[in-house]
Amino acid sequence: MEDPKPLPQLRATRAGKIAAVALMVFLFAGLVFDVRFAWTTGSLLPQAATRASVLDGTVSKELASRMGDTPIAADAARVQRALGWLTLRDLGPRVRQGCPGWLFLRDELNVYADGDRHLDTRAVTVADAQRALARRGIALLVVVVPDKSRIEPQHLCGLDRPASLSARLDAWTSRLAGEGVAVLDLRPALRGVPGDAFFRTDTHWTQDGAAAAAQAVAQRIRAMDVALGSSKPGYRVADLPAARRPGDLVRLAGLDDLPLSWQPAPEIVARRGYVHEAEEASSADALFGDADLPNLAVIGTSYSTTSDFVPQLALALGTGVGNFAREGGKFGGAARAYFTSAAFAQTPPKLVVWELDERDLQSPLEADDAVVVPAPHANDHATDAGAAHG
Repeated sequence: MEDPKPLPQLRATRAGKIAAVALMVFLFAGLVFDVRFAWTTGSLLPQAATRASVLDGTVSKELASRMGDTPIAADAARVQRALGWLTLRDLGPRVRQGCPGWLFLRDELNVYADGDRHLDTRAVTVADAQRALARRGIALLVVVVPDKSRIEPQHLCGLDRPASLSARLDAWTSRLAGEGVAVLDLRPALRGVPGDAFFRTDTHWTQDGAAAAAQAVAQRIRAMDVALGSSKPGYRVADLPAARRPGDLVRLAGLDDLPLSWQPAPEIVARRGYVHEAEEASSADALFGDADLPNLAVIGTSYSTTSDFVPQLALALGTGVGNFAREGGKFGGAARAYFTSAAFAQTPPKLVVWELDERDLQSPLEADDAVVVPAPHANDHATDAGAAHG
């Protein structure tokens, strides 16, 4: 058998030389950044690297994770996202574009395996929390924030929202109602907003959307006839000039570092400022007690920390509201943190408003979803009695 003949050697072209030099520069730059990263962090490899961890892939996985945190990797990712948007109008894996200028979170459109089971598990968690709170004399109201893609379907254009998601909110509210849990679906309130209930380039509602939600929640709370005490709202309202509002979906798509003219069209919105005012003690007793502390606590997601929802709820009710929501808290993050906090143990409220996102109801279960309301201590009543006579 004859040896294979060598392939003909082609002369290097000018373009090929330029590409080769560019590749060498890129590789050298990557080496410099990686060496610098290893020098400043001590080592690229895990400190406890063993033969077993090398063989089972643990070390290579952590090494890849650390390499991904290097400056050149982050810069390359930002360049890639920018080029994807500028050339193909691609917004990455988490963001989708509907009608021109309207962005939506991909999580709202996902259909999850075992989604119904995840929803049912979370409903059991809420029902258990409601019963535990009731034993403490605390009422619970669950408020469900519907998906932006559900409330603004006219702005989806060719973006598909799976039909199987249409029954998700009804399944959730009927499941909780069957357990005796007070639940409020914000669909009617948000659909009644004269303008847009949600921002175009943001996942959250506008101030008008938040105002409609606050009025609906306040109306439901008044119907529950919970004694909320005499604390004052503690806010004054001031009109602010219209200004550009950066959208969190632009940031999530990795486009916030681009020049403004290259980003998705920004929103210019009129604003109202809700300035918190310290409340003066209404009596001598209030100086040394908690008589004027809010008896209403809000837990939930970034919907309760944006668009001034909590100040508008406080003004609608005419009473103070404690805000214990957490950005990125999803279903149980804020609840888990609040129910184990000193604030809950030392100054429990009369009512907890638990705000939830529709898109989180069927998502895979996480560790923070295991929300448990701790049982009251046996000496709580004695402590309260001592405080009353102190």
